[in-house]
Amino acid sequence: MQKPPKIMQQHLIIFSRYPEAGKTKTRLIPTLGPQGAANLQRQMTEYILSKAKQLQNQILVSLEIRFAGGNTQLMKDWLGSDIAYQAQGEGDLGMRMARSLSEAFQNGAEKSIIIGTDCPSIELEILKLAFEYLTDKDLVLGRAIDGGYYLIALRRSIPELFVDVDWGTDKVFQQTVNIAKRLNLAVDNLPTLADIDRPEDLEIWEEIHRQRGKNVNNING
Repeated sequence: MQKPPKIMQQHLIIFSRYPEAGKTKTRLIPTLGPQGAANLQRQMTEYILSKAKQLQNQILVSLEIRFAGGNTQLMKDWLGSDIAYQAQGEGDLGMRMARSLSEAFQNGAEKSIIIGTDCPSIELEILKLAFEYLTDKDLVLGRAIDGGYYLIALRRSIPELFVDVDWGTDKVFQQTVNIAKRLNLAVDNLPTLADIDRPEDLEIWEEIHRQRGKNVNNING
């Protein structure tokens, strides 16, 4: 059985997927092809991970990648063996997020954040703000333009937030806010950002690459 990751008081969890052609970024396959969509998943995960490591250079935070597809060895071969990896396990997205947070708090975290790899516009200041807001808030959310959220942060396990939510729809953020109101939670919000899920979203990734002085031609390689 895999040992639980070493967890600090501030803990960042990245949800990602092993970039296997045909099984990731499926809504982009008609535009990019199966391999192109997998390449995009790989690049975006590496980009978000680089930001997480930059965050570790600025504040005390432990890092964990919760993955779907592949296995731990494939993840280590891809992203390195200096990171804690855990399979997301069974269940819908809500069950998997609730489980990862519950285990983080059981293992010593006092503030935990989950982000995905679909929102490359997320900046270090936003991650630091999320941790800061948790000082006196129960829940912090980063709303995505498509109606979901790109970040959720808690200071204790609240599994109710992940039940009866229509995952993958434009209702996710508002449904989560409604649950929080019902539970009388103190909530704060981060800036609204865009996810990259559909062909029209690819301009966001292209612009980020332009700013970094790179091109995106190898997505289709």
